[in-house]
Amino acid sequence: MTAMALEKPRYDDPRLMRDLLLRYTDLARVHSLRSVIVGMSAPEGDLIFPEVIDFLESALRVDDRIFRMTRERAMLFLADVDRSQAELVIERNLSAFRATFGTSAEPEVSARYFEVLPQARPLSVREVLPALFIGAPAELQAH
Repeated sequence: MTAMALEKPRYDDPRLMRDLLLRYTDLARVHSLRSVIVGMSAPEGDLIFPEVIDFLESALRVDDRIFRMTRERAMLFLADVDRSQAELVIERNLSAFRATFGTSAEPEVSARYFEVLPQARPLSVREVLPALFIGAPAELQAH
């Protein structure tokens, strides 16, 4: 009998999001570090975005984490960076994705940034999700 490899679930358990928010708030507070949560999204039905997220997952550091919400939305938790560094990380990795995978369509990826300061109190999902995914201003979007 041949054993089939179990495929990794495409989306994370929503209960994990609260734990990740607490973890990154604690990291910032206990170690006096800044962290950034990046909300990334793409238009509904985008076929390239899941590949972009897979690429980012392989490129990020061990301390960083990706939370997959839906096919077109994900949150990246970047430890020990400030907002400008997080923007550079995202841009560098999107450029690397474009260079590595010559797709026929340019990925339409938007990103918004939520910086977690060292003195931050524990964050709630109700605070972070609207800041990352509702009404993204054009200047915060990375294409």
